[in-house]
Amino acid sequence: MTVRRDFQEPPRSRPDLVIGREDLFTAAREQLGRGGSVLLHGPAGIGKSTVLRALAADYGGADRTVLRCSATESESHLPFLALADLFGLVLDDVSGALPGAQRTALESALTGRGESTLQRDGLALRLAVLSALRVLAAKGPVLVVADDLQWLDAASAELLGFAARRLGDTPVQMLCAVRTEGQEYDRHLPASPPDTLAVRLGPLNRTQVSALLDHRGYTPLSRSTVRDIHRTSGGNPLFALELGRALAESPARPRPGEPLPVPTSLRALVLSRLEMLSDEARRTLLVASAGARPTLALLHAAGREHAEAETAQAAALGLLALATDPEAPALRFAHPLISAALYAEAPVQERRAVHAALSTAASDPIERARHLALATTGTDPDVAARLAEAGALARDRGAPSVAASLGLLAARHTPVDSTPGPDERRLQAAEDAITAGEADLARDIARDVLTRATVPTERVRAWMVVIEAAGQALGDVDAVFPQVLADAGDDPRLLAQVHYQLAWRGLVVEGDFAEARQEAAHAAELAARGGDRRSELMALAFQASTETLMGHPDAPVTVKRALKEPQDPDVACHHNGAGSARFRWLIMSDQLPEARATITALLREVRRRGMVESEVHFLRFLADTELRSGHCGRALDLARESLRLARDSGIGEGASAMLASLAEASAGDVDRALALAREAADHAEVDGDQMYLSRALAALGYAQLVAGDPAATVRSLRRVRELEQGLGINDPGRGRWHGDLAEALVRIGEPGEAQDVIDTTRAHALRLGRQSVLAVLDRAEALVRAARGEHEAAVVRLTSVQDRLGRLGYGLEEARAAFALARLRAQAAASPRAGARPLPGPASYDEAARLFRRCRALPWLRQVDAAATAGPAAVEPAAAAPAAALDALEGLAAMERQVASLVMEGATNREIAARLFISVKTVEATLTRVYRKLGIRSRVDIVRLAAGRRTT
Repeated sequence: MTVRRDFQEPPRSRPDLVIGREDLFTAAREQLGRGGSVLLHGPAGIGKSTVLRALAADYGGADRTVLRCSATESESHLPFLALADLFGLVLDDVSGALPGAQRTALESALTGRGESTLQRDGLALRLAVLSALRVLAAKGPVLVVADDLQWLDAASAELLGFAARRLGDTPVQMLCAVRTEGQEYDRHLPASPPDTLAVRLGPLNRTQVSALLDHRGYTPLSRSTVRDIHRTSGGNPLFALELGRALAESPARPRPGEPLPVPTSLRALVLSRLEMLSDEARRTLLVASAGARPTLALLHAAGREHAEAETAQAAALGLLALATDPEAPALRFAHPLISAALYAEAPVQERRAVHAALSTAASDPIERARHLALATTGTDPDVAARLAEAGALARDRGAPSVAASLGLLAARHTPVDSTPGPDERRLQAAEDAITAGEADLARDIARDVLTRATVPTERVRAWMVVIEAAGQALGDVDAVFPQVLADAGDDPRLLAQVHYQLAWRGLVVEGDFAEARQEAAHAAELAARGGDRRSELMALAFQASTETLMGHPDAPVTVKRALKEPQDPDVACHHNGAGSARFRWLIMSDQLPEARATITALLREVRRRGMVESEVHFLRFLADTELRSGHCGRALDLARESLRLARDSGIGEGASAMLASLAEASAGDVDRALALAREAADHAEVDGDQMYLSRALAALGYAQLVAGDPAATVRSLRRVRELEQGLGINDPGRGRWHGDLAEALVRIGEPGEAQDVIDTTRAHALRLGRQSVLAVLDRAEALVRAARGEHEAAVVRLTSVQDRLGRLGYGLEEARAAFALARLRAQAAASPRAGARPLPGPASYDEAARLFRRCRALPWLRQVDAAATAGPAAVEPAAAAPAAALDALEGLAAMERQVASLVMEGATNREIAARLFISVKTVEATLTRVYRKLGIRSRVDIVRLAAGRRTT
């Protein structure tokens, strides 16, 4: 029986209700599942009621009695009101089972007849509540759900506490929520059972606030706006949603430098205490709300003579949190929303007067310029010039987001006939926004400029911003290229920029490395002719990276050309610049220490400059370096940091998810690795990015191998092989998936194909001198030999491989070689062959475990533990039945064979498309070819063919 059906919700997964609360939601649900109770606590608006409802709906059901009460402040003085909410609808069900005195006391308390009080009925009423819960529990588990516990009337709270302390093993649980500002939840614990888990709900991060706003339909909001909402709300979900609603309902968005509109509902919530302030104290707080980092000294400089006393008055009312550390003299509002609401409440003229005072009082030139702009109306060339200078200073300080905001303010105050003009300053702001990772803001600015601009230089510059803002989704801006080529005319400087972007398009959209290389070389030539050293360096760096991935013999020469002086500081540390090209060359050439030093220096510099996009990629590059070096725990931390930043900024999400998948599979959670790899593949598919699709599928194949699914690994990596052959990628040092494919093929009983993969890859690796790749291929070949019964040769090869990988610094690959060696020895010991000599070395997993432990490669270490626990085992049998079933498919092409194999497994066309990352139409066309080649009519015939083969 469930009480209060209006409270019930279907027990389904509702991630929308617990955005950002997944971990604590799981912990609370597990606590309830163990028979315990839960107390949710946190400040107003933090989402306690939402989580409480979700937990109650998830845990309550038809076999459980749910008793609910929700108190309010205005009713907290009414005795027994919560008790009436809880037991009012079940009184008839329990009263007959209660002793007479208890029944009378409970009925009197719930109905108001007889004016029952705790003093009068005392023990009888307390025992009645306890007995009523036991009566209900005898029919099935009971869940007591109490929201806003802080407003529970004192009598009901005391009765619940009395019962809670005496329930013992009775199946009664409590799920409560209480408003707290700090950690003082413990004073509410007496109303809960002894085994209650206290769960504090904290503020959401920016990514979670963005997801919450998206879910509620407050889109599209720029990332800079979401950042402002997060900052102003303090991560409070209720406040964030109210701010989002106010923006959605506002006909005009706030201009640069202006705070968000604060709706009346929130103003009333946070400003009620302002009425207790004097007028002068309120003006002082307004000055503090307008300052970026208000201090008492700043307030004095802005003319607030009695700042100490007035801020002390505000602190006493809980509006300000005064700093106690003399080293940190800044004033801090108790909540960011108080500052925003105070500013929003002030009249416009009063705000301007405050900004005028701060424009001379602030010590920082950037702050002075911002306040001057907000105090000035209309155009003013002097104000515009000061803002432009402040923007340049912010750019030099590594604050491109601030520079973009100042640039837009400068444009607003720039007269139309000035030089530079307003649109030129807007374009500079757009370029700063790109650097800061605010692609949507940059695109909006550029599109606005294009509605007016007639000068080719400005138009091409604006188009470049539009293209850059597209990120990897260059296919979405295909229509831009004919327009920008027309605008560029025959100017070599402008054409160089266009052909540089065409080089990227050739690589990302067309998947054609040769075309990309040719376009990059042409762009470098045009830039040199036009005297544009920056564009020339970017094009040369791109050409060098492309040649490196192609295994082109000119790659080292092009890298040197890209590194020649004179250099451009921005290009030198750009993620597509010469430094990045050199890093790629170093890491693919097995020079791990030098690669680490190079990328670490680049990461330090882009952080100093505030180059968010480059930071995302360099974090990923450093994680890749650490992963290859066997520092898997460090790699996982870096990969997760890169992914968080990518999701926060909307930059490089697919690439970061791909590397995070590799790191999770090596050092973290394999299921998460699989999910991240599929996410990366989805990003690449949506963006039409063939290059990163192959990387994502390679990560998926590796995660599937670690998960113990070699058949799935083979399917994924066969697809990678086809993609990279089509792309013209010949350097096996790029994706390093070839050894995994060969190993998985051996495991499913395809040693012949495994040897083919090894031989083909080895030829390229020998030509390019990829020593670590050669060692990994030798490890895979040892497994092929073991599968063919050549155990002694396999042991010799694996011993050599382990030593070579150790000397090269590839710790994880070294550990995998040791694991393969230990497994082979254990298998040989379990199934000795007649006349064969014992294999050299101990049949122990200790060395492999030591090496994996050193790498912090936890998923691999679990495999070692499982193998050691299982004891000696026979050599893994080849999957004879599936292999035999595939004999009839030998005449098919690789893709046709994969599709037919999945049909044999019973997969639908849609499932096949999802697993192979192709379209359903491609699956249908492939099956038509399969039917024709095999002389059959339908997928049923393929299944029959497989069944017949398996029984022969």
